[in-house]
Amino acid sequence: MTDSSTVRIDGRHLRCADVVRVARRSAWAKLDDAALVRAREAYVVARDIGAKRAVYGRTTGVGANRHDVVDPDSADQHGLRLLSSHAGGTGEPAADPLVRSTLLIRLNQLAAAGSGVHPRLLEALSGALRVGALPRVHSLGAIGTGDLSALAEIALTLAGRRPWAVGSLPPVPISPGDALAFISSNAATLAESVLAWHDLRELLHSSHLVAGLSYCALGGSPEAFSARVHAQRPHPGSVRSAAEMRRILWGDDEPRAGRRLQDPFGLRAFPQVQGPALDAVDSLESVLTTDLNAAAENPFIDIDTENAYHHGHFSTAYLALSLDHLRAALHHVAELSAARLGDLVEPELTGLSPFLAAGPSGSSGIMILEYVAHDALSQLRHAAAPVTLGTAVISRGLEDHASFSTQAARSTSAAIGAYRTVLACELLAAVRALRLRSGELPHAPVAEAFRIAAASLPMVAEDHPLTEEIAQAEQLVAGFAAL
Repeated sequence: MTDSSTVRIDGRHLRCADVVRVARRSAWAKLDDAALVRAREAYVVARDIGAKRAVYGRTTGVGANRHDVVDPDSADQHGLRLLSSHAGGTGEPAADPLVRSTLLIRLNQLAAAGSGVHPRLLEALSGALRVGALPRVHSLGAIGTGDLSALAEIALTLAGRRPWAVGSLPPVPISPGDALAFISSNAATLAESVLAWHDLRELLHSSHLVAGLSYCALGGSPEAFSARVHAQRPHPGSVRSAAEMRRILWGDDEPRAGRRLQDPFGLRAFPQVQGPALDAVDSLESVLTTDLNAAAENPFIDIDTENAYHHGHFSTAYLALSLDHLRAALHHVAELSAARLGDLVEPELTGLSPFLAAGPSGSSGIMILEYVAHDALSQLRHAAAPVTLGTAVISRGLEDHASFSTQAARSTSAAIGAYRTVLACELLAAVRALRLRSGELPHAPVAEAFRIAAASLPMVAEDHPLTEEIAQAEQLVAGFAAL
């Protein structure tokens, strides 16, 4: 742990940033006492309803077996059978931060008191987070209609039926009705989405500084970022992006005139392209925050009416579409970064040698960076392809739609590294160009960004392998958001 701050888990107020802090071990999670009381009330209501009428997954089978009535005398075994049959995930085990965030999100959703699970399952999840115990969770096995396999693996681990990957807890019994109530969630998909949201938001903030360094190296025109210009078409993201560029480029000083009447699109259209990505990441945060605090289990156990409601909240179309939107917007942003890299190796735009070479005639300089950047951009292009255009018909035709939000989250995670590499290539080129130019930078955050980058990235005049410098630049880009 890097600090001792606490995130209160009450089923109502969990934020995306809280999930990241707990997942990456910079905060503790503490279950709210009042939430545990509400969960106990929901458990009693669910138990009483199941004794009076059919309740999906509690007194019946699931999926196409919804009309098959479970023998009350074997209800305990039915729950364990359901968990065992659904714990069929495969693929690589999920990384520890992803498992921690899954446990936290599922705990908070259960604290919303709509599932009817026995409260000891909430206490078990809370205990696992407290002591650092982690189940082994496989990555494949969901299509955006509930993370059934991952959550079944977690439930069986809590019950002592599967080995822990890290640490351990005493096993807890699975009460009749607990099985479906526990796994009726998209917590694992939400967990991956939240971590991807955080990392991409940080990179998008950092990209203003990277673009700012390129602006200085290219002698860009301040007119493209004018507040008067952006007031004429005030999309929130582009207005915010232009304001951020003004802040980091010249602060309170008067901007210098640019070298050209009009800049290439990589500079001139930066706010218009960056803005939609900023809006998309904000929209995703809104969707995630709603789902983190949702009592979305099917059926929903309502304490107030003492009733069970069967519904379709397992569908995650909002999340899937929001993730697709963000990746599409991100691809446009990355294309502009690659375009600015192309500008930085062009003598007519920089006044410097081709490819910023500093060796003998014919030296290649940073020529290879364009290849690396466009390779990464190609990976990002594949990751940006929408996953929400397909569907699935399963369980003997009863379940005839799927959002594939799980695959959208996976593609969004894959986009992070590719985008970071594109930005790193631009950063290397911009820093090298500024070193070769040796001009004075404005008294603004862009100067601090250059100082940090120049202290970390070596200046090697002759042609040499750039592999290590790209890796260093990737680390720098990831940390620039703090500026």
